[in-house]
Amino acid sequence: MQSLIGTGVALVTPFKEDFSIDMEALRSIVDFSVDGGIEYLVILGTTAENATLSQEEKELVIKTIIETNKGRLPLVLGVGGNDTMKIVEELKTRDFSPFAAILSVSPFYNKPTQEGIYQHFKMVAEASPVPVILYNVPGRTASNMLPVTVLRLANDFKNIVAIKEAAGDMVQAMKLIKSKPDNFLVISGDDMIALPMVLAGGSGVISVIGQGFPKEFSEMIRLGLNRRVDDAYKIQYLLDECIDMIFEQGNPAGIKQVFQSLGIADSFVRLPLVKVDESLRNRIDQFVKKQAK
Repeated sequence: MQSLIGTGVALVTPFKEDFSIDMEALRSIVDFSVDGGIEYLVILGTTAENATLSQEEKELVIKTIIETNKGRLPLVLGVGGNDTMKIVEELKTRDFSPFAAILSVSPFYNKPTQEGIYQHFKMVAEASPVPVILYNVPGRTASNMLPVTVLRLANDFKNIVAIKEAAGDMVQAMKLIKSKPDNFLVISGDDMIALPMVLAGGSGVISVIGQGFPKEFSEMIRLGLNRRVDDAYKIQYLLDECIDMIFEQGNPAGIKQVFQSLGIADSFVRLPLVKVDESLRNRIDQFVKKQAK
């Protein structure tokens, strides 16, 4: 899975003032990421506000991104949830030919045991016609997929090829990196520690801020992969203020404000999310304008 090494971005779904999908802005965001040097695109992840999109809207987003990408970059599709059989049904019925892999989040709300998580992904792996990237994000799922469970899955199923590790725990990430199978990728799901994870032996990142600053962030990760540590950290320390800001009042409200400041898309989000407040909006706007000079 060499195509998944480097920087992937979890694309937002831009909205108009009436909260309909802004297709023109979505196409602009895809082009902005591709032109900025991103290695692959992730469709319908958390950052896409997947939870508030209708099935018809999801299909429209998928179709638009595929058409705009025009085969330039590998595509990863978010296929996850807390109903195992529903996911299996989608895996058996959808055409996955446009996709390099799926990204599948550990079940949320149900709070399964580690054995429940294993059995869930066992069924996902057996049903999926494409490689599977596990997604561990305890802050949203209320359960942590422990390294022992991840490593068990990685060793038992050849098509489970990677994990997006977003526990924000470097010790846990290092345990995964230390004990993983040779071809298994440990991908950061946390922008702030993406570079340290790469330097510890990780394979890259699925990023939020990377779509707002694709040139800088993807270059930082490439420098890290090439062990040019000092050069990589120069970019890290350039961006870390904005990384903090875009998550300060929730994702994707922060990154959508970056796009508004860039003049690429408006910052509308669907309830129960709300826009960032005036103070944060001004700080993000100042940061973006400073970087443009």
